[in-house]
Amino acid sequence: MELPVLLAVSYELSEAELAALKFLSREHVPRRRLEAARSPHDLFEALQEKGVLEAGNLAFLRELLYRIGRIDLLVAHLGSSREQVERELRVPGRARVPPLRYLLFQLSEDITEDELMSFKLLLVKDLPKSKLTRETTMLDILTEMEKKGLLGKDNLSMLKSLCEKINISLWSRIEDGLNLFGQEEMLVTQEERGSTGSSGGHLVSSVAPYLPGNFNDSSQLLEAYKMTSRPCGVCLILNNHNFAKAREGVLEHKHMKDRNGTDVDAEALRNVFSKLHFRVEEYRDLTAEEIRKTVNNFRNEDHEDKDCFVCCILSHGKKGIIYGVDGQEVPIRELTTSFTVQNCNSLAGKPKVFFIQACQGDAFHKGVTIETDSGEQDSSVERDARFQLECIPAEADFLLGMATLQDYVSYRSPREGTWYIQALCQHLEYSCPRGEDVLTILTAVNQEVSRKSCERDAKKQMPQPSFTLRKRLIFPVN
Repeated sequence: MELPVLLAVSYELSEAELAALKFLSREHVPRRRLEAARSPHDLFEALQEKGVLEAGNLAFLRELLYRIGRIDLLVAHLGSSREQVERELRVPGRARVPPLRYLLFQLSEDITEDELMSFKLLLVKDLPKSKLTRETTMLDILTEMEKKGLLGKDNLSMLKSLCEKINISLWSRIEDGLNLFGQEEMLVTQEERGSTGSSGGHLVSSVAPYLPGNFNDSSQLLEAYKMTSRPCGVCLILNNHNFAKAREGVLEHKHMKDRNGTDVDAEALRNVFSKLHFRVEEYRDLTAEEIRKTVNNFRNEDHEDKDCFVCCILSHGKKGIIYGVDGQEVPIRELTTSFTVQNCNSLAGKPKVFFIQACQGDAFHKGVTIETDSGEQDSSVERDARFQLECIPAEADFLLGMATLQDYVSYRSPREGTWYIQALCQHLEYSCPRGEDVLTILTAVNQEVSRKSCERDAKKQMPQPSFTLRKRLIFPVN
């Protein structure tokens, strides 16, 4: 039986997403049949043959799309939503993907490239070399371990040992998930048996309802901020590029460089926030006083019919401040507190989001140039100020994303923009259609940016968000 909706969904799934769906379906389709599935269409046919998918009952398809984060396909083809699927899966017995299976899938999603390489090295004696190539993914490794009998719901000892050697937190997430949801048996090692007095070889926890979502993030069960107004709100971009006034007017800033490449960042921000239904307003090359006046104008604007406010600041700076193009300082806290309940009542209870790309003083004082991964000789180095907690107003509903921690370098390419802003925009564009919340997206941004390094001096960059949000913040695309 051919279901048009299955065909429509299959056209929009990538090869990596097919691999994820096959892994999540292993309890429902024989291994050889899964291996023979070369396309999402093949997989859906196999699931139909097993009676898991059928006309009038696409609950498992909804669950699968939810598990891999394709909320956009749920909405477009199945007429469902994240909240509806979560309600379905809270009903005992409705979830068809076992907790351990989903925890293993989460492991494959969270693992870094370095950790994946460590798994391959440690498994070189246990798995065929042909299964440990450069192209091998963590899902491939987990699948092969299951195939070889090295991994299963009653055989987690090898996985535990590997995780403890590579990154103990990887195992802690799995253990915490199993303990939380109480759905799987965990292997107790000989040493643990001795300490617990258990003779049965298994520690079996009591059965509890299998809740959906990210096992490691209880925020999946939190209420989300309302984001239905159109436009959703204002996205204010303060983009400072030309610092000639600072060089001419302030002796200590005579070496303050222009921020070449910042327009690439501003364009990326304009593009993504326009797609997210924000009214984008950009202001270029503002003095310190002009920054204050601009922010004050938006503070005084009526946001009653809006759901959110976003402000992106691209400039030079140092600890807790940003510079106007005249070299004068503006405290970041002064800007953020402009939007507290007392100062901007029409944004009360609504998320106020600030993304700061502002460099610390010593990098541009030294006039440093570096060669980035792209090989550009004129790329600029920025040392971004730590966006410390004192920059956050003492009230709820604020999110502040800073490009890097104090004493870490942040790279800005004249051609490609900054690592942070470019990664932020790319992840927003990719993950918002999948219904991911902003804190999850910022974690992915952290992971990507932290993997990069300057070949010349091996220094790295680590962004850091700070927030007082009370609910999940999910930027809309529909």
